[in-house]
Amino acid sequence: MAPSIASRRLRPALRAVTATAAAALVLSACTGGSGASGAGDTSGNQLLTIPREDLATFTRNFNPLSPQAAPMTKEAVYEPLVVHSMADAKDTPWLATKWEQAKDGKSLTFTLREGVKWSDGKPLTADDVVYTFELQKKVLGGFDYLDKVTAVDAQTVKFSFSKPFSPAFFEIGSHYILPKHIWSKVKDPAKFTNPNPIGTGPYTKVDKFQNQSYELRKNPDYWQPAKQRIAGIQMLAFSGNDSANLAFTNGEVDWTQSFIPDIEKSFVAKDKKHNHYWFPATGAVINWQLNTTKAPFNDPAVRKALSMAVDRDQITKVAMNGYAEPADCTGLARTYDEWRDTSLAASCTWTKRDTDAAAKALDAAGYKESGGKRKLKNGKDFTLDISVGSASTDWISVANIIKQDLAKVGITATVKTPDWSAVSSSYNTGTFDTGIVWSNNGATPYEYYRGVMSTKMLQPVGKQATENYHRFGDEKADRLIDAFAAATDEKTQREQMNGLQELYNEDAPVVPLFTGPEWGAYTDARFTGWPTEKNPYATLGNRNGSTILVLTSLKPVKG
Repeated sequence: MAPSIASRRLRPALRAVTATAAAALVLSACTGGSGASGAGDTSGNQLLTIPREDLATFTRNFNPLSPQAAPMTKEAVYEPLVVHSMADAKDTPWLATKWEQAKDGKSLTFTLREGVKWSDGKPLTADDVVYTFELQKKVLGGFDYLDKVTAVDAQTVKFSFSKPFSPAFFEIGSHYILPKHIWSKVKDPAKFTNPNPIGTGPYTKVDKFQNQSYELRKNPDYWQPAKQRIAGIQMLAFSGNDSANLAFTNGEVDWTQSFIPDIEKSFVAKDKKHNHYWFPATGAVINWQLNTTKAPFNDPAVRKALSMAVDRDQITKVAMNGYAEPADCTGLARTYDEWRDTSLAASCTWTKRDTDAAAKALDAAGYKESGGKRKLKNGKDFTLDISVGSASTDWISVANIIKQDLAKVGITATVKTPDWSAVSSSYNTGTFDTGIVWSNNGATPYEYYRGVMSTKMLQPVGKQATENYHRFGDEKADRLIDAFAAATDEKTQREQMNGLQELYNEDAPVVPLFTGPEWGAYTDARFTGWPTEKNPYATLGNRNGSTILVLTSLKPVKG
């Protein structure tokens, strides 16, 4: 996945002019120069316009199996059985109307909604669900606990597990469903670009596709036609955060998930009646991941020492504009406060800045300082790279603060900022040194700890990894993670989760930096019905599982 946090740096005047011109060209191309769907249109047929600051160009690829899938593939084209919202922790029946878990925790049965059709008019059946999970396991792997998926009848699907597995509901329920009659004919599903997708979502028809813009129009066979109130979605590509944010603050787009610096002044103040934002503390923890296949990052003492050198208060106040909170030694985001071992969190040492203690810990680990330079055990200078995608200038600011902090203990860091595709590729293959990396976020901390500590998620360098980019695993974590998944009572689950937090504190598999809010800002000048703090039916993110709730709740303003 690409990060959703955007720029916070002030843009030079010359770049602002260039960004404005670029945004105008994109909007003109997307609307045929007429502005019919652009800013100010309240005809009732206006398109919901969304910028992507992390994609300079779009590829006509609507394959949800592909890491290069176009935006809105999993949010507007394909749908899950159940929609989980991190905003209110509620599960909304979607393609499935009900579900039942066996008492032994080894199976889960879903009843499909009747009357749902694919956008080509064919009915959704249990065979589609069975095929989707068979294809997922074949192409991308995962779901190791899933022994068999059976179509009990046309509207009922049973998932049988090889062992009790409590997180299955979240993983299975939130997974997109594909049409068997389309994908069973595809020779190479992993490489298929799926240019004209057939889905059950509200907006499936691809229209006016260009390198920097495209539209998604209504699915004529959508099962909730009364909730297709907006005419469609318009996606715009930008080469970076500055130009995307400028287009948004100028009122040229409707909804962004970018982080906007000084949002009260740069956005809200321009139109206090219509311009709004909401940053609930439902985002994932952002980690500084150290490639543990490389020395000295394979030493937990070194990882903890580097962590102690980092000033998280400055990172959250300066780089993140005060909207984030420093992480603690449990690694848990604010979403999981009910799971946090508060006594452990209160005793954290290695996630608190202490330059002297960091230097002493490095000395004790055998990395002495000489002539103002920290030395590796082979006598060479202790240097490292920090990789961040060029679009995320707020994360670049984070990396630069870390660089300054490391210099105080004699370590030279270089901040590398190629585009996100190159950075992500280095994460996937394990060729990076260190990097600012997002983490898994789910209904429980299970997804987070599995993603950063499980040996089952490990891939050797050179082989594609979809998580655990830092390539760390602890068999003790495996046992705790498995025991949590197998438990059917909260008391046992909490015991395992406390054990995972203790082990995380011991291992320091990654360096947790801050727990991020879910960014989201919008103007209601052209659309109403947005989630808010008072009506938290979804987050304001447009790249997550609850996005579909927003798309089916918005109403166009008619002037």
